[in-house]
Amino acid sequence: MKMNIFSEIYGTYFRIAAKLLENEVTDEKNVRETVQREGFRDSVLFLPQKLLPGEESWGLFSRMPDGTLGRITKKAPVKVLTKLQKMWLKSKLSDPRIRLFMDDENLAALEKRLGDIPPLYRREQFGITDRFKDSDDFYSEEYIRNFRAALEAVRKRRIVYVEFVSGRGRRMSGKFVLLKLEYSPKNDKFRVYCYLLRNDKIRGSGIINIGRIRSITDTGRCFRTPVSMDEYFLSRKCSSPAVIRVTDARNGVERFMLEFASYEKHTVRDLETGEYTVELWYDTQDETELLIRLLSFGPVIEILGPPQLRSQAAERVRRQYELLYGDKKNDT
Repeated sequence: MKMNIFSEIYGTYFRIAAKLLENEVTDEKNVRETVQREGFRDSVLFLPQKLLPGEESWGLFSRMPDGTLGRITKKAPVKVLTKLQKMWLKSKLSDPRIRLFMDDENLAALEKRLGDIPPLYRREQFGITDRFKDSDDFYSEEYIRNFRAALEAVRKRRIVYVEFVSGRGRRMSGKFVLLKLEYSPKNDKFRVYCYLLRNDKIRGSGIINIGRIRSITDTGRCFRTPVSMDEYFLSRKCSSPAVIRVTDARNGVERFMLEFASYEKHTVRDLETGEYTVELWYDTQDETELLIRLLSFGPVIEILGPPQLRSQAAERVRRQYELLYGDKKNDT
């Protein structure tokens, strides 16, 4: 049985209405600006009519003699949590990653308020497969400090000076604009997409693992040039997509589509065989991770191209075979 822990009534539209109802009096301009800022792209087309007095109104505001809007309730709306929701929140407090986003004072306050609530689940009840063992150290104070500094730089487009260790162990540093933080479930790591700056000009793009950062120093300056994430990822996209044949053995198609849901892809189904051919576009810097994820599907898939990706996959399979069974050529 499928069950939603959090009701949809506490979604985006509830938050917009609740924010407007915090004050006893507001105006039409504030309603439209709040909808545009807090809502979805198309919310401005219909949501203001629901909030403003009129035939389609939800009846949350009445028009005052001076043209302003007065809320019809005596108090602002209160969000009520069920016991199930509180149990879920109590479980989330045991996740060390939550300290990346919340300080110790707020966490202690939450722990106190949920003190008599049992957790919905415990972390030790889950066994996670297909994940690397060298996860980020989410308990490290240095890691938490660097993560929060990176998150602040992303939110405010701050230019920061970053010192870090590359994947090959080299100490590196420079001025960067941090664009987007991303969590990798496969690696259990956070990483940040960024631009490298020299003389205030963009000189390259890259990805820095938060766990490799040794320090982040705010330069006190913001990056004013407009940034398009679509253009950023387009500049890093492979010139030729990975071409994968996927069979439906072991529910392969559904698992494959779920695993690569965030990737840009083009899919064609063979009506006779039921097999799918998927063109998968990826970040060139993530090619190794892509290979590992593809090989985890075993015989369910076949990498058809491009040739260099297929040869890399074959070499990895060969090395794995030798590790398991030894080099048969030397035995004969």
